[in-house]
Amino acid sequence: MHNHDILIRLRYALDIKNKDMVEIFKLGDIEVTREEVMQMLTKPKDGYYDEYDNDDIDEDEDQIKCNNMMLESFLNGLIIFKRGKQEPKPGQPESPAPTAKNKESVNNILLKKLKIALTLTSEDMIDILDEAGVMITKGELSAILRKEGHRNYKECGDRYARNFLKGLALKYRG
Repeated sequence: MHNHDILIRLRYALDIKNKDMVEIFKLGDIEVTREEVMQMLTKPKDGYYDEYDNDDIDEDEDQIKCNNMMLESFLNGLIIFKRGKQEPKPGQPESPAPTAKNKESVNNILLKKLKIALTLTSEDMIDILDEAGVMITKGELSAILRKEGHRNYKECGDRYARNFLKGLALKYRG
């Protein structure tokens, strides 16, 4: 699943308006216009994706590519949009460093940040996935939510990310 797919599905699931999308990006320290947001939310015309190297896609003049940093900034902005700005503790950096290192870790970050933004418990997340038809144990979910490098860390595949966004749509729009 590509970053613009995540943005499109997330926007639909949470019923986020265009002006709110611009505001969320701004809260995540990225300045975009409403037109640029609309260009990010368009699918490529040819429909072909190279699963392993997303950088080779030629940008259409009417599409803006959403890279990992932009997606993570959007998710950080969503947390602030939903929960308010948190003052950093003494000795803590002003804004967190980007953590998306590779394509797979984007899905883990997506689930972690959505859990924070929507104030979900692990049981809520299991219920959302169950509503989308995916059974996951609390241990498996815990492994997905762990920090990369932890011995029990597990990469979140597209299946869980896609179905979690589908479950969110069923929960919030159903």
